[in-house]
Amino acid sequence: MDHSDGVDKPSGGAEAGPRNAEEEGPSSYTVGTMSDRFDCHYCRQPLHGKKYVEKEGRHCCVKCFEKFCANTCAECRKPIGADTKELHFKNRYWHENCFRCFKCYTSLVNEPFMLKENNKVWCNKCTTTEGAPHCKGCLKPIVAGDQNVEYKKIIWHKDCFTCSQCKQVIGTGSFFPKDDEIYCVSCHEHKFAKTCVKCKNAITSGGVAYQERPYHAECFVCATCSKKLGGQRFTAVEDQFYCVDCYKSFVAKKCSGCRNPITGFGKGTNVVSHEGQSWHDYCFNCKKCSIPLANKPFVYHNEQIYCAPCAKKL
Repeated sequence: MDHSDGVDKPSGGAEAGPRNAEEEGPSSYTVGTMSDRFDCHYCRQPLHGKKYVEKEGRHCCVKCFEKFCANTCAECRKPIGADTKELHFKNRYWHENCFRCFKCYTSLVNEPFMLKENNKVWCNKCTTTEGAPHCKGCLKPIVAGDQNVEYKKIIWHKDCFTCSQCKQVIGTGSFFPKDDEIYCVSCHEHKFAKTCVKCKNAITSGGVAYQERPYHAECFVCATCSKKLGGQRFTAVEDQFYCVDCYKSFVAKKCSGCRNPITGFGKGTNVVSHEGQSWHDYCFNCKKCSIPLANKPFVYHNEQIYCAPCAKKL
């Protein structure tokens, strides 16, 4: 009884019924008397006029079939012969006469049963009276015929597996574990999930944080081209985010010296501003002699920058 489609998936434990093992005769192979001249695939003895078994296109004698091909009974550990009725459940096989309750030895052919942790089958009555797991919700035994859910070795009746907040039945639906409690998706979102600054919806997985403000990864995008910015270089301007390319092309000021965008990326991250103009610090040079003037005295004349000596020569 695996819990399906949950955020976490329960596994293991007893297999509860009602279940019936499937009966099989020689359905995956053919038993007959050989009229053609074939030899046994394994021992090479002639099969003409003898009983043989054909499986997967290979002909073999009955003795070799039991030695090499037959399934092994999960109870008596002996091969299940070609003429014997075989029962199977979850890749385990039994002789018809071996498929009995581990406790009372009652035949379980066409009867509900439980396959327990020791790989033994139990009848409904014995399962109810001895060794049945108990539901964490109602504390009653879980017997053959009960649908159940198991998570981290704790077991519930299906209808007892409920949300700790709203008490609605989760059953085989998705859920979130939190400490020792179980929550449905809706209650977990309202109680624990952070809210995206942009779309105002809950962030149930992943997400991006900028200056301690959470966003969905798909909401944290460039304001111009909508490129996702999680893990990428970007610039924030008045609560808008821009990728490097869009910031250069549409937002960044142009340097009055080289006319290229001033991005703060790469070479020279410092900016010099004066009279409404901006320069890369490495472009803030004397117009005449090109001496660097960042953090130095300068003369501003006709929207150009000059050092003091060059300014005197104007």
